[in-house]
Amino acid sequence: MAAKDDPKLVLYSYWQSSCSWRVRLALNLKGISYEYKAVNLLKGEQFTPEFEKLNPLHFVPVLVDGDVVISDSYAILMYLEEKYPQRPLLPSNPQHKALNLQVASIVSSSIQPLHMLSTLKYLEEKVGPQEQLLFAETNVEKGFHALEKLLKDIVGKYATGDEVHMADVFMAPQIAMATKRFKIDMSKFPSLSRIYESLKALPEFLESSPEEQPDAVM
Repeated sequence: MAAKDDPKLVLYSYWQSSCSWRVRLALNLKGISYEYKAVNLLKGEQFTPEFEKLNPLHFVPVLVDGDVVISDSYAILMYLEEKYPQRPLLPSNPQHKALNLQVASIVSSSIQPLHMLSTLKYLEEKVGPQEQLLFAETNVEKGFHALEKLLKDIVGKYATGDEVHMADVFMAPQIAMATKRFKIDMSKFPSLSRIYESLKALPEFLESSPEEQPDAVM
């Protein structure tokens, strides 16, 4: 968590949640301090009456900024970009800005929901663990193929050049989860692999990673 004195923002997070990781990374990149409140999804803490008041869908992350409560990682990042403009995550170039938003949308709408915990648990109950795993791997790779084609002609050190932007914030946790949980062969995606190697070296990435969170179980 960025500089820690008397944080104004509160982030409800689960250490293994890639959606929560996006927000942690964005907060760190912007240098915004925050209080970390763990929500143990495996114990069902997202279904408590207290948490339901924050997000009736029972998902993390949730960001609380004074009287403002936001319960979707995409919305949270857009809010942070407007409310806390330091260290912008969206470039000023309209084409590059649109590309960053497109990448963020692909990850948050077409990849991550298809391997989230509740989805995979439902599939395992209906069709078994092998089909569940195949479903997740197939959809992650489908999304990665789309991202690879989208970025291959513009990629620099990072997704859309030599500065970290919103596309990187969404892709970094997604690639990390894909390789660890689903053993995705990243050699099929050379552009994404190069981006990820650059992002892994950032202190903000390391500090926001799951194993560094206070609720991590190793």
